Amino acid sequence: MPANTSASSGQKTGKKKGRRLRLILIVLVLALIAGVGYGTYWSVSTVRASLPQTKGSIKLEGLNGPVDVRRDANGIPQIYAESDADLFMAQGYVQAQDRFWEMDVRRHTTSGRLSEMFGKGQVDTDKFLRTLGWHRVAEKEYDTKLSASTKKHLQAYSKGVNSYLEGKDGADVSVEYAALGFSNDYKIDKWTPVDSVAWLKAMAWDLRGNMQDEIDRSLMHSRLGPKEIQDLYPDYPYDLHKPIVQEGGVDEASGAYDPKATGTSTQGGQGSSAGTGLAGGTEAPDGLGTQLSSLSDALGRLPDSVGANGDGIGSNSWVVAGDHTTTGKPLLANDPHLSPQLPSVWYQMGLHCRTVNENCQYDASGYTFAGMPGVVIGHNQDISWGLTNLGADVTDLYLEKIQGDGYLYDGKVEPFRTRTETIKVAGGADRKIVVRETGNGPLVSDRNDELADVGEEAPVSSAAPDRADGYAVSLRWTALTPGRTMDSVFALNKASDFDEFRKAATYFEVPSQNLIYADTKGNIGYQAPGKIPTRAKAHDGTLPAPGWDPDYRWTGFVPQRALPYEYNPKRGYIVTANQAVVDEKYPYTLTKDWGYGARSQRINDLIASKIKGNGKISTDDMRTMQLDNSSEIAKLLTPKLLKLDVSDSYVREAQKLLEGWDYTQDADSAAAAYFNAVWRNVLKLAFGNKLPKELRVDGSCIKVEPADKTGPVDDPDKRVTECGKRAPDAAQPDGGDRWFEVVRSILDDEDNEWWHTPSTRTDPETKTRDQLFARAMEDARWELTAKLGKDADTWSWGRLHRLTLKNQTIGTEGPGFMQWLLNRGPWELGGGEAAVNATGWNAAGGYGVVWVPSMRMVVNLGNFDKSQWINLTGASGHAYSPNYTDQTDKWANGELLGWPFSKDAVENTTDKHLVLSP
Repeated sequence: MPANTSASSGQKTGKKKGRRLRLILIVLVLALIAGVGYGTYWSVSTVRASLPQTKGSIKLEGLNGPVDVRRDANGIPQIYAESDADLFMAQGYVQAQDRFWEMDVRRHTTSGRLSEMFGKGQVDTDKFLRTLGWHRVAEKEYDTKLSASTKKHLQAYSKGVNSYLEGKDGADVSVEYAALGFSNDYKIDKWTPVDSVAWLKAMAWDLRGNMQDEIDRSLMHSRLGPKEIQDLYPDYPYDLHKPIVQEGGVDEASGAYDPKATGTSTQGGQGSSAGTGLAGGTEAPDGLGTQLSSLSDALGRLPDSVGANGDGIGSNSWVVAGDHTTTGKPLLANDPHLSPQLPSVWYQMGLHCRTVNENCQYDASGYTFAGMPGVVIGHNQDISWGLTNLGADVTDLYLEKIQGDGYLYDGKVEPFRTRTETIKVAGGADRKIVVRETGNGPLVSDRNDELADVGEEAPVSSAAPDRADGYAVSLRWTALTPGRTMDSVFALNKASDFDEFRKAATYFEVPSQNLIYADTKGNIGYQAPGKIPTRAKAHDGTLPAPGWDPDYRWTGFVPQRALPYEYNPKRGYIVTANQAVVDEKYPYTLTKDWGYGARSQRINDLIASKIKGNGKISTDDMRTMQLDNSSEIAKLLTPKLLKLDVSDSYVREAQKLLEGWDYTQDADSAAAAYFNAVWRNVLKLAFGNKLPKELRVDGSCIKVEPADKTGPVDDPDKRVTECGKRAPDAAQPDGGDRWFEVVRSILDDEDNEWWHTPSTRTDPETKTRDQLFARAMEDARWELTAKLGKDADTWSWGRLHRLTLKNQTIGTEGPGFMQWLLNRGPWELGGGEAAVNATGWNAAGGYGVVWVPSMRMVVNLGNFDKSQWINLTGASGHAYSPNYTDQTDKWANGELLGWPFSKDAVENTTDKHLVLSP
């Protein structure tokens, strides 16, 4: 089984981590005391000073009664209190104990103040984030939108954080502050409720939808025609991959939506207008050159903690009704896919009122974010819920015609809304910027020298105003409008049935998520929440739009009552894994850029296969499904690869690895290593080398036909050299399930133009599919020979597909020695791109892991104490805590930890007991 195939490598990794931790401690004593060239002296006490007290008692001013904090051997806290105020104050205190450095970096990210901590290197990032104005929006949410009870909980949480900080210097809080003290005199500010609310904006950015697709489609026009772009954004394969909602609907008040009914679609297929030309033009555009590429570069410079580009981000969740489980009650699984972080973006904990009553309303356990009260994903005493990204199109880029101190809209010049922002810089002078906003949103093109020229060559219809020196670019995004998502978190934590769950979902405005549900009475369900825009008829959200034209405006939002849901479907299970939510008959456009459903259909098939013939699904079956490594694209391509007549004995040796392979991408699989290398080279030859430089990997240089060619350039000496410009983990073709569908749609067309490649000085041209496949197999053989050795039998997927965990900011950009002390890894992993075990990699950039199942959980609604969970790293953010990465080896091996919920179960697993008293 997948859980066992990587166990040996995981055990080896665990032993290495233990030896490394001991070595680190020795080096700390020897090297850090010596100052490591910084002219400052650390001692062992510096390292130990920040480790929190987890036993005994601590007096906290402001508590109304004693609070118990029980931690298990993994350091996961369970908090018991008599009032909501005490419960959330204790949550703030405990999270600050474990994770304040992470919390502080996060709030400086969301407020555009990273330069205050890390100096001038973060100024450009701060400029961009200040332009978006997340913290300002969070302030408005707190002041004008959130309920009184939510504000009280946020205030209590902040009070707990500040109680922990009181009287402490930076070095007392985390070792990173001691390192930071080498270069500046940074002082920690008090925590505020707005700091908690603002983090929701960062998560919304991480899950913002199709903005990158919008940019990429535009950039493709410099080299590809409308038909070719359409090929690269094929329609969603409804005939192969089922949408989430198959038997549900919308509320009757809006007119019932029946997915089984016949009718005319107003939604349209995916990519249906990808080639119509930017902003309503009908001719193939000339391209945006460096302009939109610069915007993409600006996005890519954002910290990983924000989710730099949103590409590849997905998640799995599914729920199975009790009729099909061994427990007789529902089982619910969830594993969100996010950029890997150290510590993990998630923080596990339980929040328990000793007695649930009007004064103390919560009894919930699950995953939350350090810096935010409540539980984001998990369960309470009655229901469980999970989240995956719905992928709704909630962002649009607009071209803006600038005229003096204003912009053109509907034939009139409108004045900008402006504000001045001051960026404080550690060790340097303050920087001031002026943020300009149109009716569509902030001008993101103001934040970069090249972006100032955005739109200089942007193709538009003949009705567009004179471009003069080009158009600016603004961003419209639902998260820049104050909302009530924080209210939703607390409402979900208290919900006791499906009606209350759905009501809580109405507040979950940003980010738009798939919410999956189960309860102890045996019901299962699904609700699509979110603030999802409706657009004027001319605009489908797939390309930047003309901001001056009212026909491209947002006209409102999809009514909450019209958002799809399911409740106790006859099939007995619901799967959400970023596939289409609804079929083509749904009357609103949620997006034109769904995920293509490879993972979701695999999960559907695994569940259907298990229950066929009255089979029953267990908790362990759910865990095994989460670890499914099967490659859907390998099932499609491998039979074609094996039919090729390979004359080169070295390449034939590699080809033989695929014979009898079951398409499972285990860490020790040589076949998986070779197939994925072939897949990467197929994509490079067929598509990657034909994309504009703005989409290809930074520094990858190839000879190409000039962009303004009038015909084929057969002579290699007459081609021009172009070098890629995009970060490796954001380049195209990334190899995800969109590319699965691209290749599937042309696979049987053996002479399709995409299989044609020009000759090089070492390789002849290819004119057919099989010729290109043969060349990809040869290129993959020599690539892996260089990376893994001549003997193909010794290859393994895990040696290519490795995960390294990096501590936030200092672990990425700090001195090499600090990175060595704070970072962990590598781990050799199985799984892969668009597999259920979604250890994602970018085929354009390499094989390294760039996003992961950031946690895994299986909730047993029949007995919560038999639920299971795991985190990517550990409970602690302290690099020298035993709970820093103590869950990672188990996570890599596919193991889950027991998840106690009842008081007795928690007491039986308590390793450390701390009492917080008034």
